[in-house]
Amino acid sequence: MSDPRPLLLRRGPLLLTALLLCALPFYLDAFWLRIGLFSMAAAIGAVGLGLLSGTAGQLSLGHAFFLAVGAYGYVWLAGEPGPGLPPAVAAVLAVLLAGAAGGLFSPVAGRVKGIYLGVATLALVFLGHHVLLTADSVTGGFNGRSVPPLKLGGFTFAESDPELTVLGVPFGAEERLWYLGLVLFAVTWFTARGLLRGRPGRALVALRDSETAASVMGVHVARYRSTAFVVSSMYAGLAGVLLALSFRRVVPDYFSLALSVDYLAMIVIGGLGSVAGATAGAVFVTALPLLMTRYADQLPLVAAPGSGGGSIGPTEASRYLYGAAIVLILLFAPDGLHGLARRTRARLRRRPSVTGPPGSGPSPAPGRAGSDAASDTTARAKEHTP
Repeated sequence: MSDPRPLLLRRGPLLLTALLLCALPFYLDAFWLRIGLFSMAAAIGAVGLGLLSGTAGQLSLGHAFFLAVGAYGYVWLAGEPGPGLPPAVAAVLAVLLAGAAGGLFSPVAGRVKGIYLGVATLALVFLGHHVLLTADSVTGGFNGRSVPPLKLGGFTFAESDPELTVLGVPFGAEERLWYLGLVLFAVTWFTARGLLRGRPGRALVALRDSETAASVMGVHVARYRSTAFVVSSMYAGLAGVLLALSFRRVVPDYFSLALSVDYLAMIVIGGLGSVAGATAGAVFVTALPLLMTRYADQLPLVAAPGSGGGSIGPTEASRYLYGAAIVLILLFAPDGLHGLARRTRARLRRRPSVTGPPGSGPSPAPGRAGSDAASDTTARAKEHTP
């Protein structure tokens, strides 16, 4: 029977993190829960863009378009005017609708690469923004539309009457959506990691490194490029649904080119091709402007929103900061925060083996001494064998 302790040691940090995240709604107020919700939604979309740009090597500036498809798709499918479908069904169909939009664009993604694909996807953002402003019956125009709350089996992810209380803590919309966001993010995390560790992930990495070598190994270049674009679009659609539920109202101006640039910043700061890195970058880019807005009166050189006077607002200041973070990452840690953390862990693990305990002698020389040590180890192992 195998020893379960190594598995527990490997899964221990993940389990502790999951327990901590599940306990946070009992202690945090609505502001911090909203930051967490926005960060989880951004992480879902960043993981999808990381699969496309970091793993498959396809530059996309149209991520905001697919976020808008998911958000407005849910609002229209579940609301009035619209089909008025059950919200759970509308959420699933909105994700599939975003995937279908990516599928319509996938022939272009399968044949165009690099900066040319970036320019092509850039057109999607401007086209989508124009449609959101002009299709009033579907999108509500400039003022947007309110978001119908999600319902699952009679449970509503919004404020309800009577109020729900758990262990003496009232559970409002933020607390309920927090657990929904955790579930959706967990599904995104494990599916993306499984995809990267499986055959499709290896094929995408080979395609990113060398198309010629990937073709020789049997990778269908156009098909895998198109599939990566569709999968990334579905992740963006899921992020759009969670964002719509968190904001409770969607407006066209949110889904602009600046949002696509933010997502590129997330995966660059976190580390291209890494699920954990995309998550870390999403939390950094999403939380920074919200925190600076709340504490603007306590920060130097940052003015509170609406104060005017030509001073720097919190949104502009946060963009300057994570722009500087991108420059520093590209100069000193091209593999992002995830690569930096991985190298730090490796150095910490190597340090005891290099220094050794006090009074320890040099390692045994190769030859007879090494073989004697090996035989002694084998003998000791046999002595403990029943």
